[in-house]
Amino acid sequence: MKRPEPVQVIKKRRDEALARLIGGVPYIGFLGVEFDRRGDELTAVMPYDDKLIGNPMLPALHGGATAAFLEIAAIIELSWTKLWDDVEAGEAENGPLLLPKTIDFTVDYLRPGLPRDAYARARVNRSGRRYASVHVEGWQDNRSRLFAQATGHFLMPERPDAKRP
Repeated sequence: MKRPEPVQVIKKRRDEALARLIGGVPYIGFLGVEFDRRGDELTAVMPYDDKLIGNPMLPALHGGATAAFLEIAAIIELSWTKLWDDVEAGEAENGPLLLPKTIDFTVDYLRPGLPRDAYARARVNRSGRRYASVHVEGWQDNRSRLFAQATGHFLMPERPDAKRP
């Protein structure tokens, strides 16, 4: 019987895979978006920065920054979900990761984003070989008081080992 891997080894492998995903998108670094990982659950965090303000009179977060934040949360969650089994089996590739491509992304702005940290969590509604649907919720101080939500549809990347009919 094979001995289970130490927790530190598994945690390190998961953290490295997530860092590779995030590192593949420079805009994530520009916005300062980070991810809090608890097991297989990801929460995107966009720390407040003055450059994110769109209306200084209110002040309120820029709608584009909000939309980008939610789309980033959706794409990383979708990629993480697809990558999870390979990471757990210790078979995740070290090469470049192929990310899903956005087909459409609809954002509902429910209230102004305040000048403070924002959080988002995405849920994959459907994920097949070629297409996926994701719902994202964004909040700031209180998770039950959303400031934005979004639904996106994505074209999934073809796996290198997949054969076309």
